[in-house]
Amino acid sequence: MLKHRGFPGRLPGTDFQFTIRRANKKDGATKITRRERFKDRKHADRMADQGFMAALWAQFGEEPFERGNLDAGRLSWLFGREVVPAEDPFDPCSYEALLRIDRKRAEMAFPEIFAPDAPDFGFEDDDDWDGEEDR
Repeated sequence: MLKHRGFPGRLPGTDFQFTIRRANKKDGATKITRRERFKDRKHADRMADQGFMAALWAQFGEEPFERGNLDAGRLSWLFGREVVPAEDPFDPCSYEALLRIDRKRAEMAFPEIFAPDAPDFGFEDDDDWDGEEDR
């Protein structure tokens, strides 16, 4: 499983997880499924979606990326809309599955991330990872 170096592990100041620490060797990768986002979702949940999308955009931009250690639950909130498969056939149960951001749909859903005066979500310069975790 690819570990995305420099990608935030969670939304700062919360318990909303963005990455997983290790692969599930017994059952395999959790399946990515499209989850419906209803208008009455909690504000904190919407902010977690926004923070995750900002982190994805800062890390990958419009380039395809491997699922790797990105949390399947968090990806599922964006999957099929802002984050789409980048390969055909797509295996939603693979750590090696390729995804990409659909910029047009992401801009419509999260305009504040793409605005010229976008707030700093604090993810662009997150390169303080020193590699000690895997040693």
